Amino acid sequence: MRTMGVEEELLVVDADGVPVPEGPEALAVAARRGEGEDVEQHDRADRGEAVAAPETAHLAPELKAQQVELGTPVCATLAEVESQLRHWRQRADAAAVAVGARIAALATSPVAVEPVPTEGERYGRLMDAFGQTARDGLTCGCHVHVSVADDEEGVAVLNRIRIWLPVLTAMTANSPFWQGQDTAYASFRSQVWQRWPSAGPTGPFAAAADYHRLVDAMLQTGTVLDAGMVYFDARLSARWPTVEVRSADVALRVEDAVTLAGLVRGLVETAARDAGGGGAVPEMRPELLRLAAWRAGRSGLSGELVHPRTGRPAAAADVLTDLLDHVRPALADAGDEQRVSDGVAALLSRGTGADLQHRVHQETGDLTAVVRAAVAATAGGDPRATVGASR
Repeated sequence: MRTMGVEEELLVVDADGVPVPEGPEALAVAARRGEGEDVEQHDRADRGEAVAAPETAHLAPELKAQQVELGTPVCATLAEVESQLRHWRQRADAAAVAVGARIAALATSPVAVEPVPTEGERYGRLMDAFGQTARDGLTCGCHVHVSVADDEEGVAVLNRIRIWLPVLTAMTANSPFWQGQDTAYASFRSQVWQRWPSAGPTGPFAAAADYHRLVDAMLQTGTVLDAGMVYFDARLSARWPTVEVRSADVALRVEDAVTLAGLVRGLVETAARDAGGGGAVPEMRPELLRLAAWRAGRSGLSGELVHPRTGRPAAAADVLTDLLDHVRPALADAGDEQRVSDGVAALLSRGTGADLQHRVHQETGDLTAVVRAAVAATAGGDPRATVGASR
């Protein structure tokens, strides 16, 4: 059974739905309660330096002071992932409440905001080196780690899952608004993220040495600051013996994050089995994968996606169903088939976080109401109840 872990980036918002720079203060509260990660250790890990694996989940800083990050411990089952995410979202929210704020699992802010950088040497270097890209970058993603035997297996997995990663963006789309405007994208976070020079899809790698040569070459350009800035859609983790899938928006609902984790573990296991059996690496150029990722961010699950197998347009529901079928044997062996199938069905029935945000905005005309609904959903409540209360 492959183990997994999930990292979520979350917004810290005030009663008016505006992201506020209270993340460091909330983390200080969490640290006093024994729930925060040492900031120096977090910065070392982001640089790709070796640190001890956490025995428990943690809360940690992010690039902007209007954010916090949570990380689950290593989990063996989706039930554990769900329990940990619910627990640590609640802990993050409790810390935020202590400083007069709340937590919202939104991948971008619906209301206009001026991002405030988090203090720290590495964050300062990012702001200096990348200018407006770093200044604008108040976005929240979800990263799923799945264990691999070694870097060779990890690279074999990366080669085979790359064509499916845009589908994960589509199913987690949760960022339709930017600076108070409807962007006409389901995941505008994915568009903003592509401004970073090291972000996006990769081509296939001949072996682990080929992957590491590329990372070294990127560092030697002097453009990326450290190994933590290798922002591939999926990469070998610099911290743990895992493949880290980074293409998803933070999911509004915990149950959608759990579905994502199940699909990612299924993808990794399916890819490893295929590589072990001598299966060929799927062919799709990075340029086409970039188009597929753009398409996924544009329409989420409400339109067409580029099908990973054909490179042709196909209904998003059909592509997501094909992904489910692709990983179904691995899901069944892990005991995840019913849970992930139900999660996919729920997404196709009620829509993504972006769909909910649009519905709330259409009903209320109020982006503050969108954030209130997101706060409720983040905490596991009924987002629709807040809409009725706002009328």
